[in-house]
Amino acid sequence: MAENPDIDQLDKQILTKLIEDGKIPYTDIAKQLFVSSGTIHVRMKKMEQLGIVKGSSLIVDYHKLGFDVTAFLGIYLDKSSLYDEVAEQLKQISEVVEANYTTGLYSIFAKIVCKDTNHLRLILHDKIQKISGIQRTETFISLEQSISRPVHFLEGE
Repeated sequence: MAENPDIDQLDKQILTKLIEDGKIPYTDIAKQLFVSSGTIHVRMKKMEQLGIVKGSSLIVDYHKLGFDVTAFLGIYLDKSSLYDEVAEQLKQISEVVEANYTTGLYSIFAKIVCKDTNHLRLILHDKIQKISGIQRTETFISLEQSISRPVHFLEGE
């Protein structure tokens, strides 16, 4: 797989349309971009093979499902060489929705969603802090998410 895959403006326009509305049919994209729907299918298949497109996802409002607390967790590891093992353990905790290997103060920075602060406490105490290799954690509760958007990558816009 290429590090900087060779994609053109049409590929970027297709991606932009799908990022704006993931449910838009390929035929509608084709009409808007003045190409055949077969072209859209071929281009998408190429971008999947290049690893640019990695499936699709559904954006869920966790708050409306009763998960009222979003928190970020700075995780200090005993040794950075334990990252892979700890990351595998974090994957087993459904409330952990993101985890990043980072530079700076923390070895791992994670995002977790919980029903309430008691649920958060239980996840921290009974699950995360019991993972072997985690030295300690720092928790930051999000009061509001003000920005959540994809990267705007079309040239000249």
